[in-house]
Amino acid sequence: MSFNARSAWSIYTRELMRFLRTAFQSVLSPVLTTSLYFIVFGAAIGGRMPDLGGVDYAAFIIPGLLMLTLLGETTSNSSFGIYMPRFTGTIYELLSAPVGVAETLVGFVGAAATKSLILAAIILTTAMLFVDYTIVHPFWALLYIMLVASAFSLFGFILGIWADNFEKLGIIPMLILTPLTFLGGTFYSIDMLPSPWDKIALANPIVYLVNGLRWTFYGQSDVSIGVSLGLTLGFLAVCVAIIAYIFRTGWRLRA
Repeated sequence: MSFNARSAWSIYTRELMRFLRTAFQSVLSPVLTTSLYFIVFGAAIGGRMPDLGGVDYAAFIIPGLLMLTLLGETTSNSSFGIYMPRFTGTIYELLSAPVGVAETLVGFVGAAATKSLILAAIILTTAMLFVDYTIVHPFWALLYIMLVASAFSLFGFILGIWADNFEKLGIIPMLILTPLTFLGGTFYSIDMLPSPWDKIALANPIVYLVNGLRWTFYGQSDVSIGVSLGLTLGFLAVCVAIIAYIFRTGWRLRA
């Protein structure tokens, strides 16, 4: 069956409009959160911190703060976007329509990537109010943000299908993703950790996401950009395979 671009566009616009209907909350939350982090960590603590690899501490934490917001918002938006049709029963309209897995994923992931770029632009604009910074590799930064947004949109999609109540919907973002992000080098370099904690930190997958984005900003990171990119692409491929299996078997969709 050929790719149905109109179906993908319909899903994309529906998801994007859902985001825009709550734009005030979606915009205000990251702006306030980013401002508070810069006031506490950038101004209060950053003045007492040395430069990290020649980068001012307040500028050093920007990629980590960006990743912290992107992971939480992208996963939550995507999981809620597929959970509500299941909860209300409208998922059967999607399943009975001539829409394949490819169109569904393109629509959901495309909307999530667009929302993530909007949030990233808001966060980076807010950061300019507190610190001067430059992005060494802007093209790769844009590409990496979209890659991470796509991967965690798919992850949120899986989470929204797996969850059978609102409590489960928030378990992964709040109890797993957020702590791992805080421990993933958001506010520090893992080179600052004493042994053996610097080696243990490498077991945290978020370390590679944060450092991959940090490399696009400042051309340096604690881990190889190749490893960061490879792990992100691998995670995306695993999520695509799981979703393809879910649609093929109807797991939790037709029950």
